[in-house]
Amino acid sequence: MGRKAALIKSVARPYIVAMQAPSPLPVVDADILVAGTGPAGLICALSMAQAGFKVRLVGPRPRTDDRRTTALMVPALRYLSTLGVGEELASEAAPLEAMRIVDGTARLIRSPTVTFRAGEIGEAHFGLNIPNAHLNATLRAAVERQPEITWHHGLVERWETLPQAVAVRLEDGTRLAARLAAAADGRDSPARQAAGIQARAHRFGQSALVVSFAHTRPHGSVSTEFHTETGPFTQVPLRGLRSSLVWVVTPKEAEELAGLPDNALSRRIEDRMQSMLGRVSVEAGRQVYPLTSALPSHFARSRIALVGEAAHLFPPIGAQGLNLGIRDVRDLVSTAVEHVSDPGSDAALDAYDRRRRPDILARAGAVDLLNRSLLSDLLPAQFLRSAGLSALRTLPPLRSFFMREGLQPGSGFRGLFGDLREQVRR
Repeated sequence: MGRKAALIKSVARPYIVAMQAPSPLPVVDADILVAGTGPAGLICALSMAQAGFKVRLVGPRPRTDDRRTTALMVPALRYLSTLGVGEELASEAAPLEAMRIVDGTARLIRSPTVTFRAGEIGEAHFGLNIPNAHLNATLRAAVERQPEITWHHGLVERWETLPQAVAVRLEDGTRLAARLAAAADGRDSPARQAAGIQARAHRFGQSALVVSFAHTRPHGSVSTEFHTETGPFTQVPLRGLRSSLVWVVTPKEAEELAGLPDNALSRRIEDRMQSMLGRVSVEAGRQVYPLTSALPSHFARSRIALVGEAAHLFPPIGAQGLNLGIRDVRDLVSTAVEHVSDPGSDAALDAYDRRRRPDILARAGAVDLLNRSLLSDLLPAQFLRSAGLSALRTLPPLRSFFMREGLQPGSGFRGLFGDLREQVRR
């Protein structure tokens, strides 16, 4: 059983260890090690503990100054309810009862306005828009109440992938080992690098300005996405006469907008929204995020499984992010339960990779295609986009399929077949 590990030095990540030679196996002190304490990591830790695994969670306490919001769709909310946090999350959230797409460009071929209503598919709402600070605080409290989770408030300094375990050394010198590591450590994921998984990254010539604002007219629980020449301008309801905004523009314009006085930025937002919510007043706190995308070659390897932004990174289009990350967690937990004797085995990791690949690649392709269509000045691209939105507007079965599929992969087809069966019975 004796094995010896050789440290491979890396200029970019000197704390990553790849195994080349035998060394004594560490004592496995947990079933699952979760690296990362953003929402995906906290949800993963909670889910694994609820499934009966002993969990070690590694990472600092989540941020309390994050002014962004997260739109969680109904399937994700139902999953979180099984973890006992659904009611608390809803207490500070705003429902998304309708989603509207508006062509805000000045191009030759403009698309019609399309409104999707949750009631069309039998739902009270598509989801809830939750302030990130509340989301993080709720998940943190739930983790701290869970006896099967031991939380180490630090960062991983060194990763070590071994035949029968994955081991880490923390900044304070603590050493941990587990059968499986869930890497929820973000877009630059040291765990992903330790597993030898390459990621194909792309930096867009776009940045997102994130800000919240008050307005004088009610939003009616409707989220509106204006498609512009630089990307989407997306207003999402908050509680009361307030909304959050993600405004995608060029990096230069994002910095200029972030530097405007409050009254000037308020006027710019109101003008872009065509005054549909009345007078706008921006709130304190503005954040600018460069847009990037990344897709790994594998979603699991060497006893490390990727979840959240370690597994996929998209521009903020179509509310994919954490909703996709929660599906990562769901599939990883299911796979671990099916391989309970060794959840980090090659068989388990292969099964997880097969489950996640179709969903992630399909969503990545759809987001990339939509973003490129917004940026393209080519008439064929404008025509196809306009034709597609016109079809969604005028064909209820297609619109229902699109809405269901947007909430949960595969549900669009199930709903379509169900509608057909209902029509046949009639």
